[in-house]
Amino acid sequence: MYSYDTWQWFMFFYIYCLIGWIWETAYVSAKSGRFENRGFMNGPFLPIYGSGAIVILFTTLPARDYPIMVFFLGMISATILELITGIVMERLFHVRYWDYSYRKIQYKGYICLVSSLAWGVFSCFMVYGFHKPIEKVVLSIPHQIGDVITMALTVINTADFATSFKTALELKNMLISAEDIKKQIAKLERRAEIMEVFAADSAEKAKEDLREHISDIADKILESKEEAQAELLRIKAERDEMIASLKNRLSENKAVSSLLKRNPYTVSTRHAAALSSYRKQFIDTVKEKVGHK
Repeated sequence: MYSYDTWQWFMFFYIYCLIGWIWETAYVSAKSGRFENRGFMNGPFLPIYGSGAIVILFTTLPARDYPIMVFFLGMISATILELITGIVMERLFHVRYWDYSYRKIQYKGYICLVSSLAWGVFSCFMVYGFHKPIEKVVLSIPHQIGDVITMALTVINTADFATSFKTALELKNMLISAEDIKKQIAKLERRAEIMEVFAADSAEKAKEDLREHISDIADKILESKEEAQAELLRIKAERDEMIASLKNRLSENKAVSSLLKRNPYTVSTRHAAALSSYRKQFIDTVKEKVGHK
């Protein structure tokens, strides 16, 4: 009874991806008062919900007659999936698309007790509630039509996932680049401080030597001062150019901006400062656009 064909498993996956997207988008949109698209992908699908639903169904349906087992099997299997997904995504993209670090009982921000309990409750609601009508609809679809539908959805979602994967890698590379630029800017600022001190010292020394009528030494010191000031201006110009480039990168990359907008709680333990800078720049850009309107 609980043995499904391959296309039916795919159909369940896409249905729960869609349900997850509707739930998250509706919840966030209601809080913000405006429509907010959520998720890793551009389209109306959240793979973590679809994957969680499939794992829960696969592990709990054989124990359907035992509600307590359904709760714990669903909770454990979905939590393991969430943990593995979180670790893999952070290794790949250097960011977390969800973070439970603020929870009291959690593990490295990937999973937490509240989320695990929610998965257990969700498992019971699904197995004993809304999966039955979904199952009835899916099982009523003719095999040939089901194959066509799942094939079309697979092609569309594969393309969407590939695009989103590429965008996430672009964000990762931008964060790495931003960190490198910030280090270069810090070095330039330290050099600028040294040049400012050197230029000031040179000026004082020039005055003392001039007072002693040592014109040849004074000329050399004044020349050193001018070189130091020129170097200072060059360093500051290079620093300002780097900062401007850093600020423009996010506004120019619409795909990365959209990814951050869909995932406002994204965090990065490796590139926290860079991500914070990009997020602030994104918010400022949105405010400017709204202001122009």
